Amino acid sequence: MWRKAAGAALLALAVGYFYHTNPELPEQVLQYLSLPHPSTQGDPTFEQVISTAWETLITAPASQWGRVAVGVNACVDVVVSGIGLLQALAVDPGLGRDHEVLHSKEDLKEAFIHYMERGSAAERFFTDKEVFQRIARAAAEYPGAQLYVGGNAALIGQKLATYPQLMVLLCGPVGPKLHEMLDEQIVVPPESLQETDEYHLILEYKAGEQWGATRAPQANRFIFSHDVSNGEMRALEMFVASLDEFQPDLVVLSGLHMMEGQGRQMWEQRLKEAVAAISDVRNAVPVHLELASMTDKDYMNSIMQEQVMPIVTSIGLNEQELLFLSQAGTGPHAELASWGGIPDVGRVSDILLWVLEQHGRSDPESEADLTRIHFHTLAYHVLATVDGHWANQVAAVAAGARVASIQACGLQSIDASKVVLRAPLEFHSSHGEPREKLSLNPTEPVTVWHRGNVTFHLAPVLVCKQPLRTVGLGDAISAEGLVYSEIRPQLPFL
Repeated sequence: MWRKAAGAALLALAVGYFYHTNPELPEQVLQYLSLPHPSTQGDPTFEQVISTAWETLITAPASQWGRVAVGVNACVDVVVSGIGLLQALAVDPGLGRDHEVLHSKEDLKEAFIHYMERGSAAERFFTDKEVFQRIARAAAEYPGAQLYVGGNAALIGQKLATYPQLMVLLCGPVGPKLHEMLDEQIVVPPESLQETDEYHLILEYKAGEQWGATRAPQANRFIFSHDVSNGEMRALEMFVASLDEFQPDLVVLSGLHMMEGQGRQMWEQRLKEAVAAISDVRNAVPVHLELASMTDKDYMNSIMQEQVMPIVTSIGLNEQELLFLSQAGTGPHAELASWGGIPDVGRVSDILLWVLEQHGRSDPESEADLTRIHFHTLAYHVLATVDGHWANQVAAVAAGARVASIQACGLQSIDASKVVLRAPLEFHSSHGEPREKLSLNPTEPVTVWHRGNVTFHLAPVLVCKQPLRTVGLGDAISAEGLVYSEIRPQLPFL
């Protein structure tokens, strides 16, 4: 009893000191002090308060999707311990170095270490088919190796199929093993079926895992493949052709990143063909583009400025993809080599606004269609939307954050003892001036601010302490956010 009394006295003295030195004590600190704390058994923690608040915030939109078409990358993921596999391949630890494409086991080792020491996800193309097949055999035979549905499109389709009211069409290279693993609710056109599967190798590592001098700051994965079908987006035209019969309410497109490793001449031609194909459907239904890890600035610029981004309605991406997008287009904070920890909310806000202003429809006179960006990083998510185009975004961003917690822990619902709040309690609407000081309220855990005619919605993530699987989290987040989103019909221009 005396320990609690002494603790309370010390807390009161500390609060008194901070209030005396800073009368404008942060609002969320006062809120935190007013909340019950886990000093007494049964009192709610921050994590419990947030997860409870989500149940109220996450409500279905007034108008829901009925039919969603998803394409075009699909494969079988072979998930193994990254360090364990590299050791089995007789590769020694060393220094990390990034490679745009991989040509050898040495390139693989260097790229893996480069991203592991940053705790960052990445995906690369392996050029040597025979060497890749040898590595793939070793991975499949490695103790504990697991096979999963893979490819952004297939993973998004799988998540959407958990909603019984949705009919989901999946177009992509679907081999016999993948077809066997797909949800029965997913419709696969006969033209998508092929005799063999495409395999991607997922090298996972845990937070704190060490190899040589390299220590992972957080759990993540490194992905590589020799996948020509997905690399050339061979299913794209078939995907678009299938939309006439399927008549979707929403189209989700992914797999553009796979073309990066095919060489400039090929991706320039295929991007033009992709734009022509997407243009055939964009006026009828909204198109969401899911981005993934890329390293070629020219390729990213072609996607962003000249071709794809202006003709899609929505995009989903993570912190590395957002920063690389800004670096490729010399946007805000392009001088940053990396985020160096949890991305600063103000900087993220600046880049999201820049994308919507330069390549989206924040200007009503713009011919671009892009009006929504769903950004996700480990500690928090942000949904940025042009006003008047989307509804139910508070629920959508909260739903994406909730599914990140649940899926990473491998649970059906949130267990507050297995997650931790890592989002900043205070942040700013911009890194520069003028800017608004904002705070996280755990009882209403979506913070909203406005910049011009763009509205930002931030939700904290309850980060899984011991994640079971990190692959596909971004796809699940985007899918969940789309399920809870509602697009507002626009009046035609007179």
